[in-house]
Amino acid sequence: MFDFYFEIPHWIRLVVQGLAVMLVMFPIAAACSMAERKIAAWIQDRPGPNRTIAPILAWVPGIGFLQRLGLFQLAADGGKFAFKEDAVPGHVNKLYFIAAPIIAMIPALTTVVAVPFGAYIDSAGKLVPIVLANVDLGILVVFAVSSLGVYAVILAGWASNSKFPFLGGIRASAQLISYELSMTLSVLPVFLWTNGPLATDAPGSFTGSLSLARVVEFQSQAGFWGGAWFIFLMPLSAFIFLVALFAETNRQPFDTVESEADLVNSFGSEYGAFKWSLFYVAEYAHMLIGSAIFMLLFFGGWNPLPWITLSDVAHFLGFAHLPIVTGIVGIGIFVGKVLAMIFFFMWVRWTLPRFRYDQVMAIGWKKLLPLAIANLVAYTIGIALL
Repeated sequence: MFDFYFEIPHWIRLVVQGLAVMLVMFPIAAACSMAERKIAAWIQDRPGPNRTIAPILAWVPGIGFLQRLGLFQLAADGGKFAFKEDAVPGHVNKLYFIAAPIIAMIPALTTVVAVPFGAYIDSAGKLVPIVLANVDLGILVVFAVSSLGVYAVILAGWASNSKFPFLGGIRASAQLISYELSMTLSVLPVFLWTNGPLATDAPGSFTGSLSLARVVEFQSQAGFWGGAWFIFLMPLSAFIFLVALFAETNRQPFDTVESEADLVNSFGSEYGAFKWSLFYVAEYAHMLIGSAIFMLLFFGGWNPLPWITLSDVAHFLGFAHLPIVTGIVGIGIFVGKVLAMIFFFMWVRWTLPRFRYDQVMAIGWKKLLPLAIANLVAYTIGIALL
């Protein structure tokens, strides 16, 4: 059915896939900004954005419901950022100042190519992951590319020639280094498990694979150990990864990089209009990718429930022979989990107070890193004994 697509020249397919990533990630990241304001309003018992509407649509019956949801605020913000005067202060290093928000978007949009976001059943009855680049080093690619995003923050702080943005850039680099170690150590037990003795009876070759799709396949096997999500098998790894994810994405209570109380607007202080918005689109894109990785590693990916796989649902409901339907259902399940995680991000932001910067460093080096090392050692010994 899809053979015609793979007959297109390779460079054309790369362009189409790249445009598809941008056309999907930009609106979703922008919608997350709108959703954050509405969720904050609900938590604080206030209406939030609910008055914006295009005059040409005001007469349409029933349009008031969408207006009260604040959906038109998203279009208003996008139009404002696109057409607002984009001034460049005279004291900045203009080349690097302009390059920083562009560089911020590159890792945010690149990491998504190695993240599977669904699956379908082919004619042979095999579950095939839906992913732009199904590389065998999936998690390594994501970690390697996403960590480059901090260079944009450092560059923005340095190029602004202002002390508050510069301090924000330094904080960002220190915070990323502090929590990148714990995040990496937290996922090693997952791949030790999927490539260890319990993987010998799994379908396909699991040995030596860092593929994210293989982790979901491992959680799709029959039996207690195979069908259990890793949130049940490795709850401490999931907790460490979650805490590190909050710190890596500069989200409350770890948002000391953007601390308005002591750094004004940190690395974004000198930015405005469209360049300013690119930093926050990149932040939400990193949140989306981080949430997707978390769901793939610990919550079964596109499987609806523990010990109940997408294939089970497709065969039970009778659409296993329809790859498009299976793919849509798988994508829907996975996207639903990611959006639930995004809601959790926003819920935490408007619930917990911000840590001080010294507390963030102490948690990263004195608490989380020793815990991650002990967790890795414990699972390494346990897997070896199996």
